[in-house]
Amino acid sequence: MTILYEVDLVIDSDIAAVHARWLDAHVREMLGFAGFLEAEILDRKDPQAGSGTVARCVRYRLADQAALDAYLRDHAPRMRAEGIARFGDRVRASRRILASEARY
Repeated sequence: MTILYEVDLVIDSDIAAVHARWLDAHVREMLGFAGFLEAEILDRKDPQAGSGTVARCVRYRLADQAALDAYLRDHAPRMRAEGIARFGDRVRASRRILASEARY
């Protein structure tokens, strides 16, 4: 069973370019963790971001639930703290986890 781990981001517009560069490096680091197969950074079009913000979604595909569990246990606290330390409340994140029974 494939796992999709999505992180929805709302970023203050005036730091969007700096955040995009940081996010690229962050995603590359995530792909180094066991079980992370691929990732994509998407600009969210609907619903639109509020005035003065940019909305993005990072979608990771993981091999299985065990890979996600290991990430959440061993790496997530540090990875999340790095973003908070750098951008504070100028970036807001929400997450969701989806499981795929079949891929076509």
